Amino acid sequence: MKNFETPLAITMGDPSGIGPEIILKSVVETKLNNFLVFGDSLVFDSLIKSLGLPLTINKISELSEAIFEEDYINLFETSKLNHLPHYGKISKECGKVSFDAIMKSIELAKQGKVSGIVTAPISKKALNLAHINYPGHTEILAGYSNNKAVSMMLLNKHIKTVLVTLHCSMKQALDRITIQNELDAIINADLGCKLFGIEKPVIAVAALNPHAGENGLFGNEEKNIIEPAIKLAQDMGINAIGPFPGDTVFMNAKNGKYDIVVSQYHDQGLIPIKYEGIDEGVNVTIGIDFLRTSPDHGTAFDIAGKNIASAKSFINSINTIKAMQKVGKSPLK
Repeated sequence: MKNFETPLAITMGDPSGIGPEIILKSVVETKLNNFLVFGDSLVFDSLIKSLGLPLTINKISELSEAIFEEDYINLFETSKLNHLPHYGKISKECGKVSFDAIMKSIELAKQGKVSGIVTAPISKKALNLAHINYPGHTEILAGYSNNKAVSMMLLNKHIKTVLVTLHCSMKQALDRITIQNELDAIINADLGCKLFGIEKPVIAVAALNPHAGENGLFGNEEKNIIEPAIKLAQDMGINAIGPFPGDTVFMNAKNGKYDIVVSQYHDQGLIPIKYEGIDEGVNVTIGIDFLRTSPDHGTAFDIAGKNIASAKSFINSINTIKAMQKVGKSPLK
């Protein structure tokens, strides 16, 4: 085993989506060599042949068996498919394969045997069919973390945001906007910025209601929940300000007025991130015991197997985790 640094873990995502394709494209384009892939060898062998890539699969069960050289894919076969999946078809088999890959990577990350995890997209429906009751990667990571206050941080080249609520209905999101959840998101926004070397970030908190509630005319969540959470964060020495109307806060963040925005619900935060381009964004999990990033797009079942998927967001995810590693900050609270 040739290795001078702890390798990066890469999980294959749903085998019937674009995950395996963008992983292979990223490896070739970035000439990445210090990494491990977790998943099924059948899919990768087939793709390497169909794409005509100069890559060799090295199946391993122990780190000592890895060959960290260019053009090698060191693969932990965490579970095995009986046959190649039908691209674009959701199945419980693919859900289980994607989950097993995540779990093995988490195990090695918690042991310090990998430097971080980059995850390819999974299908929440496939997980559900496999009786794995998690709505997404962030919730899986939170479930196996020592810290339950885990946040999703999204970023592109212009803005960063952390979400108060994650994958749930709007009705559920309203119930989950509490002072504690608000405070946790603000704390994680501060932590997330520090992972990028921003020591004293300015954290803008977005309002929930139009016009930031218009002094209670359009709702009292700002006064009763968001403002008290901001005050608690300020008492902790965190430079949190707001709440600011959601229709202008991201524009001001893009113009450099704020380092990061705390968004109240999923689409409030993801629309401005994805507006720059679906293949630009990166997802970072904040609050867990190790570094984890992923592309800010899904399985793209509609184009899977067609060799037209862009690897740009996955490459950005690799580069993002490398940037955080260079800063040398621990993601632990």
